[in-house]
Amino acid sequence: MLLPLEPLDRVLGDRTAKSFAKHLGLRTVADLLQHFPRRYATRGALTPISELPIGEPATVVADILEVRERRMKGRNGSILEVRITDGHGSMSLSFFNQAWRQKDLRPGLRGLFAGKIGSYNGKLQLSHPEYELFPEEISDAEAKRWAELPIPIYPAASAVTTWAIQRSMAVVLDTLSPIQDELPEDVVSSNGLMSLHQAINQVHRPEVQADWQQARDTLKYHEAFLLQATLLKRRFENLATPATPRVAPASGMSARFDAALPFTLTNGQIAVGNQISDDLAANHPMNRLLQGEVGSGKTLVALRAMLTVADSGGQSALLAPTEVLAAQHYKSIQKSLGEDLAKDVGLTLLTGQMPTADRKRALLQMVSGKARIVVGTHALISNNVEFLDLGFIVIDEQHRFGVDQREALRNKGKLPPHVLTMTATPIPRTLAVTVFGDLDVSTLTELPAGRQGITSHVVQLSQPALVARTWTRIAEEVAAGRQAFVVCPRIDEDDPGDELIASGGLAEEELIFSDGTDEMAAELAKKPRQPLASALGMTESLRGIPALAKLRIETLHGRMSADEKADVMGRFSAREIDVLVSTTVIEVGVDVPNATVMVILDADRFGVSQLHQLRGRVGRGGNAGLCLLLTSAEEGSLALERVRAVAATLDGFELSEIDLELRREGDVLGATQSGGRSSLKLLRVIQDAKLIQAAHKDAEIVLEADPTLEKHLPLAEALDREDLARQNNLTKA
Repeated sequence: MLLPLEPLDRVLGDRTAKSFAKHLGLRTVADLLQHFPRRYATRGALTPISELPIGEPATVVADILEVRERRMKGRNGSILEVRITDGHGSMSLSFFNQAWRQKDLRPGLRGLFAGKIGSYNGKLQLSHPEYELFPEEISDAEAKRWAELPIPIYPAASAVTTWAIQRSMAVVLDTLSPIQDELPEDVVSSNGLMSLHQAINQVHRPEVQADWQQARDTLKYHEAFLLQATLLKRRFENLATPATPRVAPASGMSARFDAALPFTLTNGQIAVGNQISDDLAANHPMNRLLQGEVGSGKTLVALRAMLTVADSGGQSALLAPTEVLAAQHYKSIQKSLGEDLAKDVGLTLLTGQMPTADRKRALLQMVSGKARIVVGTHALISNNVEFLDLGFIVIDEQHRFGVDQREALRNKGKLPPHVLTMTATPIPRTLAVTVFGDLDVSTLTELPAGRQGITSHVVQLSQPALVARTWTRIAEEVAAGRQAFVVCPRIDEDDPGDELIASGGLAEEELIFSDGTDEMAAELAKKPRQPLASALGMTESLRGIPALAKLRIETLHGRMSADEKADVMGRFSAREIDVLVSTTVIEVGVDVPNATVMVILDADRFGVSQLHQLRGRVGRGGNAGLCLLLTSAEEGSLALERVRAVAATLDGFELSEIDLELRREGDVLGATQSGGRSSLKLLRVIQDAKLIQAAHKDAEIVLEADPTLEKHLPLAEALDREDLARQNNLTKA
């Protein structure tokens, strides 16, 4: 929006501006004007003093009878007590350390007094009430209007109250010059929108409820249109960006690989493979999302595309979020290619914990171009990593990487490389971007032949018989020749759960209560926390359970070295370990077909997508999978609702919508990933889907008719601001 970018200190003064910047991140007039109220309150209906309900907000019209100041007992400071009456009853007003109010509050004056009714020594009282004094007799209609005037309640901080924000907003609005609309006039009129200047004023200073509702409708549309226009503009720019076309010859490595496959590709894998092949053959970069359920064959589709790039002389990089997953991908690809083909493409692994000699060898293979397929972790993004001709990037579990990290890898290509991002469950940000049309989307819904389903159950810790049955169930699976995972949110008793937070879980309440609902967060903070299960502690506990006493139980977690993790995973894959107690390091990519049961402890501390990913580690062979979600969440809580939602469906796309509603959209255009910190001001992707689609159509018409926006300069300026804000976000990330 074309709102003033003037620094706040020029309008509000240095002290207030610094406080707003420190506690709310608001630095300019535009920032403050877009700090929209999260709800609106009223002062309450006019009520006779004799009928005031204690604990409820109320407003009275009354005369001031008496004003006196007294010192507080046993402490410094004073209390200003004001006695008021409406002619039938009386009550007191109390102001702590505000003796200066005696200049305004004088006996004989009449006014409106509003606040939450309290009681002190058996008498009605208002502490620090709002008030408005009347210079003369006020009509009933005027009193009613003031009592019903909507009061904006802003997302606030302990050091910056909603009242302070209201006062500062009034100062800014009183000095605000007319705001120019960035939307074309025909878009404004055809959608029945008010002017941007009017909408900004009415959302912050409504006189009746309809004012802020109409203003919000207009501002939502502005937000939707700017997002759509930004994403469409990116699409047009991407089409004009040169990239090297990648086409495989009829008898190349890609054809050799297909001919040697010991199974038949699913119809979905063939269709998606053709879509990707068409993208790779284009002279502009591919930007495609490949989404599919766990085990639907996404990695195989990506490997076939990497072979196409290798056939054309280019290099591909598969970026994985963890060393365990990178090693798993490397071994899986090596096995799929076979010894000869793996050697021909120079299959190479690069991770941060590799021995120095192996790392140098890998870097040399990459810079020389001999490594046509490289699998790696964040180490691929390092400054000393160079490619001869990086033509294709595959990002596995894209939500585990920030926008800046993905950009750093893209910048290693001489020309912008083609990019394929993969996810088993569209997380909120992915779904939001998909709705906004920023990516081409391919979907795999078929599971390979022979893959069995997974049954999920919620086990509440308040049901000890079911908890005991959980461990018996593991023993039964192991007795049948199968294996089990037990997942914990912490490594040991001293671990605060950082590994859980880093992997996208909900260990922080702010990710649950993402709408700034201070009361809910405060209520949660009052409740004593149960210690979260730890992998090391649970390993010892399980060894002490009679039903599991003879089982081989080992631990896997993120503090272990790469060699230690590889050793444990190797022994688990070789069936030398019966039960693997792990943190979220096994969340994605780990493939042990013989593992059939998973127990997730403190399941309510994980996100929806994360729970779905974790349970996808079982049931990958010929036997059905079982996932048991243990939780201490209370009945009726949001946490229990989230866990039950996961147990109720295996449909990852349905779960992504639930996840989106619970955690919000993340930063759609910037670097932020976690949903609780949505960059959207007023829009909500699910609730406002129709509005977003309408804005998309309008933006598409405008940009197709005027791609450079020469005829819509205000819109061009607004979009430039959006891009600048995004770049600033990337710089800070």
